[in-house]
Amino acid sequence: MDQGKEKNKYEGILFFDLDGTLLENRSDSIPESAMQAIDSLRGKYVICICTGRDMESQNARKYAEMVHPDIIIHQNGTKITKGEEELFRHAMDAGLLHELYEYSAKKGFCMGFSHANGCYYTIPEIKTASDVSWRGFCDRHYLPFEEVFEKNIPIAALSFAGDIPKVKEEVERDFPQLTLFAFNSGTGADVVEKGFTKADGVRRVREYYGIPKEKTYAFGDSPNDIPMFEAAGTSVAMGNADERAKEKADMVTDDITKDGIRNALLKLGILS
Repeated sequence: MDQGKEKNKYEGILFFDLDGTLLENRSDSIPESAMQAIDSLRGKYVICICTGRDMESQNARKYAEMVHPDIIIHQNGTKITKGEEELFRHAMDAGLLHELYEYSAKKGFCMGFSHANGCYYTIPEIKTASDVSWRGFCDRHYLPFEEVFEKNIPIAALSFAGDIPKVKEEVERDFPQLTLFAFNSGTGADVVEKGFTKADGVRRVREYYGIPKEKTYAFGDSPNDIPMFEAAGTSVAMGNADERAKEKADMVTDDITKDGIRNALLKLGILS
């Protein structure tokens, strides 16, 4: 990534997690107050979505279109895009992926990821049950996971669904090169190779725009947002956030359904 490419154009960077921060999952909507606040700050601040999702995937593109961010950090820092331009990508080692696939099949773990064409999960029924438990619905188009190997589809990061405490304990024990970040909902967990977190994405975006840490703000709700909090100048946990995220944040705002984003931006003096 070119460093300082747009230096001095912006006053700072706003990093927003998606699920539970910008996106209210039960209603499948972004609060109007959050969108109005973001729209009023366009051109003044860099608007960045920083998420565990691949925002180019089949079930996430519509949210990127709603927010229309300047730049996106996907899959916990393993991919960064600006419009149609891909600025950074890390692909998981094919050998490691095969090991995880065979391991998950043996254990009965549901592993997979979302892609532009659909969703590849080893046990779709478990993923569907997790979605319904969390969001109240499931709108995924499932494809056979084996196609990943047949078509050599590059994967930056995966996720697990199901009994997450058990999955996290066993996967991190048997694959010490991996880290699992549980969702705030408790219905899933992102899994990435060590050395890749949202913090890495935040640092790369800061360097790209040439904006110092003290002029960056991070908003999140889950444990996987803690590295992002540490890499930003000011961190804000949503009122509906996991307690671990709240403990690490500089400030706790209101719930997502109670104008948490707008109220935090007002309190910080970013929004007038």
